[in-house]
Amino acid sequence: MNGSASEKLRVFFVTQDDPFYVARFFEVFFAEYPREELELVGMTIGRAFRESKLAVAKRMLRFYGLRDFVRVAARLVGARIRRRSIATLAAREQVRILETASVNDPAYVGRVRGLQPDLVVSVAAPEIFSEELLAAGRLGCVNIHSGRLPRYRGMLPTFWQMLAGERRITVTVHEMVARLDAGRILGTVEYELRDEDTLDHVMSETKREGARLMIDVLRRIRRGEARPEPLDMGDASYFSFPSRKDVAEFRGRGLRLL
Repeated sequence: MNGSASEKLRVFFVTQDDPFYVARFFEVFFAEYPREELELVGMTIGRAFRESKLAVAKRMLRFYGLRDFVRVAARLVGARIRRRSIATLAAREQVRILETASVNDPAYVGRVRGLQPDLVVSVAAPEIFSEELLAAGRLGCVNIHSGRLPRYRGMLPTFWQMLAGERRITVTVHEMVARLDAGRILGTVEYELRDEDTLDHVMSETKREGARLMIDVLRRIRRGEARPEPLDMGDASYFSFPSRKDVAEFRGRGLRLL
């Protein structure tokens, strides 16, 4: 996976509407990416979990419990009042927004191809990419995952790493292939956990560090210096969204969500 050091690397983002954690990624990315090396040709901001607002609210209530759910809801209202969103951040950067009901819609994929991106970059994208979308960028697609691969494939990897007693959270940028979280590794960064860390704090901090990792990876791709490392899938696991039992175990170990 190599670009051309003589031209800007053309990047298209696919992400989700999350004013808490994913927004932290883009706050740092937009503030620090080298404009002379990277060109942001567009972005799609999808609905979280591909569910209705009511379904998402029920999911979050089961996950957080009533007290923390109320706290999260209050934070969400505050973010909306302050107009803090990824769309607002993108507008400030004059990044073109492509809207779609599904990123796998053939007409949408055609529009993405029309922007001639070198790379399509997934940051918490709410859908699994079709083979057509995976091939939409000249150099393919890359994803950022807040877990060590292939051990922590799947959803909410930060939660599962903390529950497993890991002392460091690994953030991974990898190539995207048809199999979920199974592409070659392009770069990693580690966040060392402290005893007082909450899931909320760790997710925020790893998103910031992940933005800097992504910038580094994209710059290396542009310069032709990327050296992808294949995954040994013998150690692969896959985690789904935590259940109430998982959250109870998390709290039972003295860990906090917020």
